[in-house]
Amino acid sequence: MNQEKIGKFIAMCRKDKKMTQSELAEKLGVTDKSIGNWENGRNMPDLSLFKPLCDELDININELLSGERLNREEYQEKFEENIINTIDYSTKKINLIRNNLGIVLLILGILISFTAMTMFASESSWGSIYSVLGAVISLIGVSKLTKNYQFSKRIIICFVYFILFLISLFIIDYISVISLKQLSRFCIIKTSNGYVYECDNPLYTVYRVNSNTPNEYIIVDTSKKYNIDTIPVVPFNRDKSGIDNIIKYKNKYVGNNSNDGNLIASLPLSEYGYVFEIDTDNLGLIIDYNITDWYINENYYLEKSIVYNSVSMFALIDNVKYIKYNFSGKIYEVHRESVENNFPNYKSIVKDGINKDLFNKYLEQKISDIEFIDLCFNKFVS
Repeated sequence: MNQEKIGKFIAMCRKDKKMTQSELAEKLGVTDKSIGNWENGRNMPDLSLFKPLCDELDININELLSGERLNREEYQEKFEENIINTIDYSTKKINLIRNNLGIVLLILGILISFTAMTMFASESSWGSIYSVLGAVISLIGVSKLTKNYQFSKRIIICFVYFILFLISLFIIDYISVISLKQLSRFCIIKTSNGYVYECDNPLYTVYRVNSNTPNEYIIVDTSKKYNIDTIPVVPFNRDKSGIDNIIKYKNKYVGNNSNDGNLIASLPLSEYGYVFEIDTDNLGLIIDYNITDWYINENYYLEKSIVYNSVSMFALIDNVKYIKYNFSGKIYEVHRESVENNFPNYKSIVKDGINKDLFNKYLEQKISDIEFIDLCFNKFVS
């Protein structure tokens, strides 16, 4: 089917009928631009317009498809050829429409999935639902793009594409969990209480502790070594205040303002605002917090924080002799000698530097034990 020849024939017949493009367009219910595109050979009229167009131009469909007027001898010969060409043209047009639809569905599905990954909170089930919905829509697009393939080959392509798409979603979700410290979207969420959420994924488990509090933290357990009962639960932000982070502030001498300030900022109670000063003569740290002591003492948070902070700072700053915690309600003072003599296993923690495993075992894992904290607080805090 020669579109350029057909276009010139339409233009010639229109002019023979003394019609402008606008007049012909009005009669057919199309735009002037459509008529121009036909006559320039850029595209063909829709099949539904063949008969109305031929009626307006006083030609038959066989002549339209041939791009010329036919005599009786040529008519039958061209008729069969034009039927074949029309079928071929229709098939190509259907394939083009299907392929365009396939591309639209493919892109739309990808956009839905990746938008859902960013729009919804990680703990919301809608994120995973829309992500999988996007994967299905995208798969339908691939199915349409492979319509002309052999059935078995088409099934394999669609299956492989869907699996790779889901793997991509899991990888993106895992990167989000690690980098943004959030729950996995593709998991079963359980809760042991109002503070700990367990998110079970086939490849790893994510725990969110102190949920919806300023001290919320995430633990990603890729080796599956924890469960809801053994996961480290502390009343402060473990990512910020845990030994894995604060050990970098270990220093032999008190008086390094930058190091001491960063250490204090990483420890519990810093979230309430503070200023500090260094007693260089007596090797002490004096921290003034911008809050009263009783206001923050829900669930022994004050006592837990002072015990944790004192042991941490004495372990990490070798020569500090005392720490004074000033609140608008009361002053608490802790001396190194009292901690060394009264905190169980302190010498094991600091032997040969800092032993992180023993630090967690003897301090972090005990921090929620009220009887233990009460005993330590009463022995070395004055």
